[in-house]
This record gives sequence, structure tokens and C-alpha cells, in this order.
Amino acid sequence: MSMNAQSAKEQSKHFQSRDFGFWLYLMSDAILFALLFATYVVMSRNVATGPSGHDVFDLTHTFGETFLLLFSSLTFGFASLSLAAGRQTMAIGWLIMTILLGLGFVAMEITEFQGMIAIGAGPDKSGFLSAFFALVGTHGLHVSLGMIGIMVIIGQLLVKGPTDAVRSRFFRLGLFWHFLDIVWIGIFSVVYLPAML
Repeated sequence: MSMNAQSAKEQSKHFQSRDFGFWLYLMSDAILFALLFATYVVMSRNVATGPSGHDVFDLTHTFGETFLLLFSSLTFGFASLSLAAGRQTMAIGWLIMTILLGLGFVAMEITEFQGMIAIGAGPDKSGFLSAFFALVGTHGLHVSLGMIGIMVIIGQLLVKGPTDAVRSRFFRLGLFWHFLDIVWIGIFSVVYLPAML
């Protein structure tokens, strides 16, 4: 076996171990969200003297958030396809679009939180609201961290180009971003939809 072939094989093992480690991280994150979901389900009827979800949720607003986040997953997918086709500039363009959609989502979430707090429906009002802010806020924090990750990948693509290491990081970031979409679908289905029906 030549030195180049051996080096490529070692590098491949290195990336595989990083991918495996990232899957372990995603599983631990899934456990975190599972605990937050369980807490929310247990506390969802504990409104004390505060409002219920039916009183404070705006499904139209939530549909807007959902549209932005799901569409950002689509643009990230287009970025992945562009990078695979060797179109780095197009991939960066799609990643920028993903960040803009993510910013829109986070801005809508902050607006929702501010509106709820302004009418006296803050996290200190009841167990239901504490669990809601913890679950939805943790998801929003993850989206914010994901956008930072996208900015880092854009920087690496511009400086280093689409090297194997950058592609490996790009793949893991894609897993994280799509995972957040799955979590949001769970939030929409468990938190918002039942409260409005």
C-alpha cells in the first residue's frame, strides 16, 4: 500500500470517528429535548392563575416560524447539493439564505416571548409557562448556535476551500440543522397545536 493510500485511509477513519462522536452528541441532545418535552407535557395543565396556551399562542405567528425554519432546511439541502456538485459560490449563497431564514425565525421567537411577557405571561407565572419557555427557548438557542456554525463553515469555505475536513464539518452541521427541524415539528405538534384545538 502506498503512503498516499495509507494516509487517505487514516484520514477516512479520522472523519468516521468524528462523525460517530457527533452522532453521540446528537443522541445526548435528543435526550435533553425528550426531558424538556416530558416536563412540558406534565406541566402543560398547571397554569395556576396565569393564562393557558389557548390564551397566549398565535397559530398564525407559529406557522410563520415553522415556514421559516422548514424552508431554511431546504436551503441548507440546496447548499449541500451545490457543494457536492463543486459549486462553492452557490453553496455559500444558499448558506447565507439559510442564515437569513434562521435569523427571521429567532426574531419571531423573541417577538413572541416579549409579547407574552408584556401581557404578564412570563416564565415565572406558572409551571406551564416555565416549561414552555424552557423548551422553546432551548430550541431557539440551538438555532442561534447553528447559525454561528454556518458562519464558521462559510468562512472555512472561503479560506480553505472544500477540503475533506471542511466537507466533513459541513456534513455534521447539516445533521444538526435538520435535527432542529425535527425538534421544531415536535414542538409545533406537542405545544402549539393541542393548545389551539
